[in-house]
Amino acid sequence: MIETKTLTLAEIEDLSLRALMAVGTTEENARPLAVATAATEADGVASHGLAYIPIYCEHVQCGKVDGAAVPVVERPRPGVVSVDAATGFAHAAIDKGFDALIPLAREQGVAALAIRNSYNCGVLGYHTYRLAQAGLMGIGFTNAPASIAPSGGAKPVVGTNPFSIAAPGEDGQPAVLIDQSASTIAKSEVMKHAREGQPIPEGWALDAEGNPTTDPEVGLKGSMAPSGGYKGVGVALMTEMMAAAMTGATLGIHASPFSGTAGGPPKTGQFFLAIDPGATSGGDFAARMRDLVAAIHDQDGAHLPGDGRRSKRVKSADDGVAVNVATLAKIEALLG
Repeated sequence: MIETKTLTLAEIEDLSLRALMAVGTTEENARPLAVATAATEADGVASHGLAYIPIYCEHVQCGKVDGAAVPVVERPRPGVVSVDAATGFAHAAIDKGFDALIPLAREQGVAALAIRNSYNCGVLGYHTYRLAQAGLMGIGFTNAPASIAPSGGAKPVVGTNPFSIAAPGEDGQPAVLIDQSASTIAKSEVMKHAREGQPIPEGWALDAEGNPTTDPEVGLKGSMAPSGGYKGVGVALMTEMMAAAMTGATLGIHASPFSGTAGGPPKTGQFFLAIDPGATSGGDFAARMRDLVAAIHDQDGAHLPGDGRRSKRVKSADDGVAVNVATLAKIEALLG
């Protein structure tokens, strides 16, 4: 039985901020990551929440990520924003990029943001969610160190490589939020099971010979199982092209792991498209989205991608979040 303690979202943000700054991260870099960590816990995605703070801190200390990096924003073309994250945290680079991307998309109808020399961006849907809150259709891609083998092969060539799309709703929240990796399950879930000494379900990962395994340690040394077989590999390749080839970031086959201390900065990338529905839909976007959402919600037991996170987010704002006591102990140790 895992022992837990309930924290408010404000307490989660504060604890994350203090831990990151304690190991040398500047407040400008720590604050966006701390805010995202609290939001991630609120959405019920614990594998990307506080559990990652000790890893982030370790990576600042070993130099895998520069906690004092200053992202550099450029405008290479009228509809394009480019950010060099300078081997720092992705969240600060994305924040600066969004400051330029959002008004640009509103002005031009569509705009792109390319981020290179970056790091793990956490839950990709957290970022597209914010674009939807701004009234834009947000599409995002992020690549990761190679962990998925190609169809017919056993050696990883692409990462779990999530993509996300968030459609704006009339209440200021996403009407639909799709956020999924190219693997059956996010690699962080396998890492979480390994840390806790728990077996993984068959179908999550494969051993070095390409056989199914329930041992998370074996799976981490082998490869992640692609979602839908060859179709998942196709999604991973699409994301690799968008998030790495299109941004000038490091391909997953050359990127250092997001876990452990070896290899230096991964220098991976993110790519976002922001589209103003008013510029493309003829003015009836909201009505079409209402029809689409209703067609699903009107069915007993049916739900949309993002519904679960939304309900947990509302509940967490009032009730707080139950977090792993062992994780809290690791974070508090960083604070001395």
